[in-house]
Amino acid sequence: MLLELAIGDAYGAGFEFAPPDFVAEYNTLSGYRQHPRHRLQPGSYTDDTQMSLAIAETLISGDPWTPEVLADRFVRTFKRDPREGYAGRFYDLLMAIETGAELREKLPGTSDKSGAAMRSAPVGILPAVEGVIEAARIQAAVTHNSTGGIDSAIAAALMSHYFLYRLGKKAELGEFLSAHVPGDWLTPWQGKAGTSGLECVRAARSAIGQNDSLSAILKDCIAFTGDVDTVAAIALAAASSSEEVEPDLPEHLIVNLENNTYGRSYLIDLDRQLMNCFHRFKG
Repeated sequence: MLLELAIGDAYGAGFEFAPPDFVAEYNTLSGYRQHPRHRLQPGSYTDDTQMSLAIAETLISGDPWTPEVLADRFVRTFKRDPREGYAGRFYDLLMAIETGAELREKLPGTSDKSGAAMRSAPVGILPAVEGVIEAARIQAAVTHNSTGGIDSAIAAALMSHYFLYRLGKKAELGEFLSAHVPGDWLTPWQGKAGTSGLECVRAARSAIGQNDSLSAILKDCIAFTGDVDTVAAIALAAASSSEEVEPDLPEHLIVNLENNTYGRSYLIDLDRQLMNCFHRFKG
């Protein structure tokens, strides 16, 4: 889950809000691309992955699932490995503070953008739909305490939960989401994915629904244009647990993913720990 999420994030980072002609020419999965405007090193992941690590590490640790604990974890995870990719004001705030209490005090926290949804996939390991919904709501409200911010985080977590717990066929994912989260989860997404959480999750669901391999899902996510690193991160995190999706990501995207202290090897090990937690929950 986390490795695939990071690959989607890092590959998508080269195309985030890039011109459509750039996306059409270079979205070939032949390698990580240098973004035409940003300076992020190709193969580097962004805030989508880093904040997902914070969620996964909190689940693995067994620490209380509270706003205070989660806010502290978000700050600590950034401080140990500061990186670009965050929204400008949020990045500046993280640079200026030291504790989760400061984050909660100084962040307005009412955005409906995709920041809560992008990190929500690991919550899907929890064993009951109701528990997933509540845990996703709590983590979302730390930074995105709005209807769209919370609903999109719940939907992203339920997508991974649906596939992990084999709750139905891939084609029925939209119906499952419709039963638990308000919104249109049945109409295929078309066109640019904006920064709202609900747009990103709807686009991710569409990419999963119309493809049967991780590589095809990744290409479709990027082809939407817009906030495509987040769309790809959400989609690949969920689809990686589907029995109906071929795990065929190109080897060069795996080996060329960054591998510093918290890079590829760390992600693989954390994935193993997260899946151990899942199997304990599942019984």
